[in-house]
Amino acid sequence: MPRQVDYYFSLQSPWAYIGHNLFREIVSTYGLAVNHKPVVLVDLFSETGGLPLLKRHPVRQRYRMVELQRWRDKRGLQFHLQPANWPFNARLADGVVIAAIEAGHDPDRFLRRAYAAVWEEELNLTDAATLVKLADDCGLPGKPLVERSGSEEISVVYEQNRQDALAADVFGSPVYVLDGEVFWGQDRIELLADALKSGRAPYRSQP
Repeated sequence: MPRQVDYYFSLQSPWAYIGHNLFREIVSTYGLAVNHKPVVLVDLFSETGGLPLLKRHPVRQRYRMVELQRWRDKRGLQFHLQPANWPFNARLADGVVIAAIEAGHDPDRFLRRAYAAVWEEELNLTDAATLVKLADDCGLPGKPLVERSGSEEISVVYEQNRQDALAADVFGSPVYVLDGEVFWGQDRIELLADALKSGRAPYRSQP
């Protein structure tokens, strides 16, 4: 059986977008099975001691902008540092990912398309019609998936992902969890690849 990695993220996370292509290369290289777990970031931050962007000290906000530019160059991407329709409530967009998985679809093409829609094209992912078109563009049944996304059943899964994140010591986006070992941030992807290449046992927090 393939090794599994839990992928915690939100479509509003610039870091999940920046790391996604490299993450998928590693998934392909090592034949990983990905458990996609979209998660609401505001709640996760507050419950684990983090702060939403606008509540962070200006020094941290300024440094974040520098880091975005560094990693934009490092990953060979072209995107807006402050896209027109960001930040946004990602519940509906993240829910489309959950609905796609529920219907038996691989969500990766939609994720790639949706990340680019936010950060490169400055589209509004709170708009249902926009999400329908993005899903349709990926060969997915956009209208039923978007309609399903807003359901209570999808909200239950979204909440369960939050609880799973807390139980797994996840506190941001993106996070990749391999055999219980947490790799937080797209700048840890190379460390994830190292762990897979070496086949080492997972590291644990020391008491």
